[in-house]
Amino acid sequence: MAYNKLSRSAKDSKIAGVCGGLGVYLDIDPNVLRIIFILLLIFGSTGLWIYLIMWIILPLDPMI
Repeated sequence: MAYNKLSRSAKDSKIAGVCGGLGVYLDIDPNVLRIIFILLLIFGSTGLWIYLIMWIILPLDPMI
């Protein structure tokens, strides 16, 4: 079993790499997460706050 650390993606990044890193961690397509964040932003500001907090807290995954 491989250890998977939650971090922002430096390779699959559109704005800050949050959705790319979550996609790798959860093993799902990052575009699905991007759509979820956009929907949360449209129907309330929750998506923006979650995204900003994760942008600040999550370390950037080094490109190897």
